[in-house]
Amino acid sequence: MKIIIAGAGEVGFHLAKLLSYESQEITLIDTDRDSLSYADNHLDIKVLKGDATSIAILKEAKIDRADLLIGVTASETTNITVCVLAKQLGAKRTIARISNTEFIKHKDEVGFTRFGIDELISPESLAAAEIELLLNQSAFKDSYEFEGGALTMVSLSLTRTAGFVGKTVKEAAELFSEIHFVPIAIQRFGTQYTIIPRGDTEFREGDNAVFITCAGGGDELCKMTGKTNTPVKDVMILGGSKIGFKTSRDLSLSGFNVKLIENNKDIAFDLADDLPKVLVINGDGRNVELLEEENISEMDAFISVTGNSETNIMSCLVAKSKGVKKTIALVENMDYFELSQSIGIDTLINKKLLAANNIFRYIRKGEVIAMTKLNNMNAELLEFKVKPTSKICNKLIKDVEFPRSAIVGGVIRNGKGLIALGSFRIEEGDYIVVCCLPRSIKEVEKLFL
Repeated sequence: MKIIIAGAGEVGFHLAKLLSYESQEITLIDTDRDSLSYADNHLDIKVLKGDATSIAILKEAKIDRADLLIGVTASETTNITVCVLAKQLGAKRTIARISNTEFIKHKDEVGFTRFGIDELISPESLAAAEIELLLNQSAFKDSYEFEGGALTMVSLSLTRTAGFVGKTVKEAAELFSEIHFVPIAIQRFGTQYTIIPRGDTEFREGDNAVFITCAGGGDELCKMTGKTNTPVKDVMILGGSKIGFKTSRDLSLSGFNVKLIENNKDIAFDLADDLPKVLVINGDGRNVELLEEENISEMDAFISVTGNSETNIMSCLVAKSKGVKKTIALVENMDYFELSQSIGIDTLINKKLLAANNIFRYIRKGEVIAMTKLNNMNAELLEFKVKPTSKICNKLIKDVEFPRSAIVGGVIRNGKGLIALGSFRIEEGDYIVVCCLPRSIKEVEKLFL
């Protein structure tokens, strides 16, 4: 695919980096010479200095041959403009990063596709939605929903008391008469290797295990692993950033009791006006005395989303030391993900990764409905729609030549999530969730063309 990325900032560079690994033809456009120079020296891509809204620059980038243009500059106005221009100049598909979430809320009403914008992406909205999902699945480290929760991906670390530690996948499955979950990836403690589990794969203490669950599967997993999916009600949020604002607003509207701490006095007053259901506190969230005064030990969850990754990590560690069960930190440095298990924070989230995951489904072949990369694992989760021409259509799963490094996690049929084993027959219109290692993605894609 020929892909043009407008904006060499954090999101643009991260996207270019991930896409360049896949031998895509990437052109990165930006006005900042230093950002382009860094990308040019570190990635196998073409860079182009100039204004992405310049028709001459877009033509120089060969926009008429572009399969995809992604506008991810710091200015949403620029992103929208470049997408409109690109579509008129021949780009097949366009995606714009925006910060005004009203655009997403009213996108059908406004009709952005008529202007030439195929998709709107808001990293802040994605992060806020991820946080709310994690609070609703409090027993798990990471979570991702397919088709409104028909199937859910969850991950957790296996302790010695987990019911299936020491057992194989097949033996663990026999503990329940009906299976409502299936393991799709395992990372052994102390390693960076991702295993796609088979029937004879053994669960071990310390494993970071990822499961696909349908209705009831989350409760079964909690029961078998000794985890408790404690309802989260009282939440403290540090940082009145766009993510902090949107998370506070969404959680308060969903019935959570929210305290929001913001250091800047003017911003704190504005937040208090805009968030009538949220208790906004003006103060330094790094001050342990302030946290104690605000009864941090009585909170069910602590979320730190300031603009400083180190502040977010340290404040979450303080919260953990005060007995808060669920901690979530926003980090910008991707390398911190490798530390998440050892430093004691429940979940790290990253805007760049969330935005990249959302955009990546447009890169995959076949009709990809949703896609996410597993945190700190070298694997992807892809949701395909089965077409009548798909090689997998009207076949039993056991008769499909799936690569060993890929596994079917579940099937969504008529809105209902199903854990599909070998004897399950796949039909046209089914949504299939597949977990695969990078080396098998192309083989898996071919099954759904």
